[in-house]
Amino acid sequence: MDRPKSTEPLVTVRDLAFYRDERPIFQGLNLTVAKGSVTAIMGGSGTGKTTLLSLIGGRLVPARGAVTVEGAVVSSLPRKALFALRRRMGMLFQSSALLTDLDVYENVAFPIREHTRLPEALIRDLVLMKLELVGLRGARRLFPSELSGGMSRRVGLARAIVLDPMMVMYDEPFAGLDPISMGVIVKLIRELNDALGMTSIIVTHDVAEASSIADYIYLLGDGHVIAEGTPADMHNTDAPEVRQFIGGLPDGPVAFHYPAPRYLDDLLAREPS
Repeated sequence: MDRPKSTEPLVTVRDLAFYRDERPIFQGLNLTVAKGSVTAIMGGSGTGKTTLLSLIGGRLVPARGAVTVEGAVVSSLPRKALFALRRRMGMLFQSSALLTDLDVYENVAFPIREHTRLPEALIRDLVLMKLELVGLRGARRLFPSELSGGMSRRVGLARAIVLDPMMVMYDEPFAGLDPISMGVIVKLIRELNDALGMTSIIVTHDVAEASSIADYIYLLGDGHVIAEGTPADMHNTDAPEVRQFIGGLPDGPVAFHYPAPRYLDDLLAREPS
């Protein structure tokens, strides 16, 4: 069944440039995330996928260009307005980032206590509701050390959505999970996005999982978008860079060797490496 497609943008990235120690990460990056969509940001290691999430959330400032969320240029927002915007963004970290001294219930309740003054009875209702959505209401008194990797990821997801954000960003949500846990997370991302009317941005290199739930995919490389389209577009393209990534091919435009002088020249060089 086809999902309804929204064309109204929630996030726009225009002519974005960003550097780390003068090394370019982005050079003229342009992309748009539509409201209500699940958008996958893909690419090889070191292409800036996680950095992009930090730029969207205002934790990093671009050297050039702009990231706009709901019409506001993130890097230009005053501190108070930036924090207010961040409260409307959920984040699922690759490590889940659970607080080890708090049980599952208190981990999920933490953002509510931090950002609201709701009564305890209402906090309890909200926490149990979100834990029920991820299937872990019965695990609320367990501590992070007692959880499997998949359970930790689901608790992190419950915490990310507990304040009913407009958008959730996922940093490698499928990494390190067994096939069953991965299937659960994939299903939850899509179902929660649609049921709660959110927008989801998934940073990942897992082609099959992203293709199964994403409405639109961006493939990053060399500091910009090298390909974009629906999952069907990406799988049916003849572009060499896309075919290499989608097929996991060792040989192609993305070279195995990091740029270096000729091997023989290095061996014969007298100066220290």
